[in-house]
Amino acid sequence: MGALNHLMATEHLGPDGVHERCERCTGVTIHEVRVEIRTESTAEENAQFSREPYRVSVCRECGSESVLRMNDA
Repeated sequence: MGALNHLMATEHLGPDGVHERCERCTGVTIHEVRVEIRTESTAEENAQFSREPYRVSVCRECGSESVLRMNDA
């Protein structure tokens, strides 16, 4: 539930970023947010079946990065 609240507590700023809470800065800062497809398996023969979408948010103030696997229910 905490991850869902984190996603919902954003203010979209268009191409410039979004306002989100940064744990390191202990306040709301501007973040760059993107979705990445990441491979979870280290075995080459299974890599094509282990790709998952991740939401990646990077604070513009301190550079800290938070990653959230989007397919977790």
